[in-house]
Amino acid sequence: MRNFVRTLKSFRHKNIKALFYLDNGIKFIIPKAFYRAMLGSYFKKKYLNDPYLQKRVNYYNKLDKNYTLSDFVPLKDYKFNGKDSSYFFDLYQDIKFFPLKNKIAYLFGDVTTIPKGPTLVKSRPIEGENQNSIILKLNKVRHYTFSKDRYKYARKKDLLVWRGHIDERTTKRIDFFKRHFNNTLCDIAATPHSRCDDVWKQPKLTIDEQLTYKFVLSIEGIDVATNLKWIMSSNSIAVMPKPEYETWFMEGTLIPDYHYISIKRDFSDLDEKLNYYLKNEDKALEIIRNAHQYIQQFKNKKQERVISLLVLNKYFQFQS
Repeated sequence: MRNFVRTLKSFRHKNIKALFYLDNGIKFIIPKAFYRAMLGSYFKKKYLNDPYLQKRVNYYNKLDKNYTLSDFVPLKDYKFNGKDSSYFFDLYQDIKFFPLKNKIAYLFGDVTTIPKGPTLVKSRPIEGENQNSIILKLNKVRHYTFSKDRYKYARKKDLLVWRGHIDERTTKRIDFFKRHFNNTLCDIAATPHSRCDDVWKQPKLTIDEQLTYKFVLSIEGIDVATNLKWIMSSNSIAVMPKPEYETWFMEGTLIPDYHYISIKRDFSDLDEKLNYYLKNEDKALEIIRNAHQYIQQFKNKKQERVISLLVLNKYFQFQS
């Protein structure tokens, strides 16, 4: 019974995958001509001339000159290959509005390098010449989870919590555990299917259970940290080093100690930072307010759709 209640509570903070696939399956059978006829409604002057929207479009798509694709897929040939289904449907929800003669290059999954040519991706390195990485909002069902936190910050545990996967690829997480696994300010553990020292493993905690802590570690795995969105929409605070990768969430625009508690990349100042915010609750609450304000821009579904289509439109316009 207790596990059943835990499961029910966890749905408050998660997207339901079955509904995602049902919704996308229904939309997939609607003729593409219907969507192409709607494209003009998303390209009204009020959107095209909106400085905020254009700023985001140019952040995701940094192209400024014509290009030629050597390895591409015409939209008419974009078909489901039996894997990466959430990525497939998310990209389809955007490209279905455009003429079938258009071409795309895309990479699904955790992309941590910059492609040789302009390519549609979920993630990219923040630093460097990353113009060839065109970000779209992919794998939404997993990454865009916003919490409904019922706990007040003042009543939460004075600890840093984390549960997640660790394997040989997640070197930042391994380094953090080597330094802080026995830290009395931390309640951290790897989930049971992790490939790591067994002493690090403990049962999972639901998001609801993690939200009983004041601080939640948000540490990159292969690319970005999946939990950052639900932390920043909660009454807890994300604790993390400056991110190295970014997605549609624009992690590269987050301000240290304004949107999250920033720690050094060697994690040496963790105790100092946690103790500071435990002693200065007003500063902690200020970060929570700033994080909530940042999150709001991603909750307007119509606006998010417009930006996605403008990003793609710019991608097609520069093709030669």
